Amino acid sequence: MNSDSESLKNQLLTWLLADTDTSETNLVEFKENDGVDNSPEQAATFASGAPKLGGKPQNFKLGDIPTVQDRFQAIIKHRLQTEIENQPPLFPWETQMMEYPERLEEQLLTLVPAWGWKAQQYKLNLPITLPEEVFRELLEKCQTLLTASLPLGAKLVQAVESFFPQESHALNDIAGLVLRSTYRSADVLDQKLTIENDYPDLQPRQQMALSLMAAKQLLENLSLPVTPNSPVVERQWFTSEGLLTLRVEYQSRGKQTQLQVQADLPTKGILTLRADGTLAMAQSSSAGCLNVELSCQEFNPTYTLEVEFPEIDQQPLLFVINPMN
Repeated sequence: MNSDSESLKNQLLTWLLADTDTSETNLVEFKENDGVDNSPEQAATFASGAPKLGGKPQNFKLGDIPTVQDRFQAIIKHRLQTEIENQPPLFPWETQMMEYPERLEEQLLTLVPAWGWKAQQYKLNLPITLPEEVFRELLEKCQTLLTASLPLGAKLVQAVESFFPQESHALNDIAGLVLRSTYRSADVLDQKLTIENDYPDLQPRQQMALSLMAAKQLLENLSLPVTPNSPVVERQWFTSEGLLTLRVEYQSRGKQTQLQVQADLPTKGILTLRADGTLAMAQSSSAGCLNVELSCQEFNPTYTLEVEFPEIDQQPLLFVINPMN
């Protein structure tokens, strides 16, 4: 290799190894031994292996160019790594550096269970189904009204009044119709309302009647009245996991009362029976029968039964048991 090419090669390597900016404005000017300046264009021409027309041809050995290229790529990679370490890139949603945990806690990975009580709607005697959000809010309102000391008509109005603000007069009128025996049948309701559309497309008074009928049936489904003459009552509730069956037996001997609940569960669950600060609880780790009973020294006007299925819903389903002498 002649002295000119050897000198230019050494200068290029010196530039690659130098800790300077790689932009065109800071490129080192190369000079040959005879004092003639070589512009950056000439250096770039040398690096590309294509000599500029009219320029002085350079002589290289075939093995030299790959060596220079490999060294150049190694230097660029090192500089990029250094810049990334000093100023890491941000995600599109970030405005500044953020610390993230190395792993998520186990409880954060737990999925919220779906609402498992909605299957009961399909067992209600209604001409059409309610939207899920309407049925869900209606069920929650009915559960809060179960133990209230109010007539059934007042409970119906309070259960649906949030859907129809400023319509208390119309709600009271329609609630009176819903309570009449001739208006309890879904067939009669269908004839009177001429329901041909989905719930959102109904007239307001049609929506009122349908919501009041659903509230009445829910309150009946969630209430279990027992008397000395009828000490046993059964209820069924359809869930997303299957059928829940409850059998309640009430016994009264003077001031001593005993209430026993037998449940056939579609999945693992918890039963909680309460009466004036006294409670009894039973838990099952699988589907099947589960019993809970409660004895009290004095007569209690109401008992509440909570049925909880953690796998299908976070909120328990509340029933009220009304013993009557």
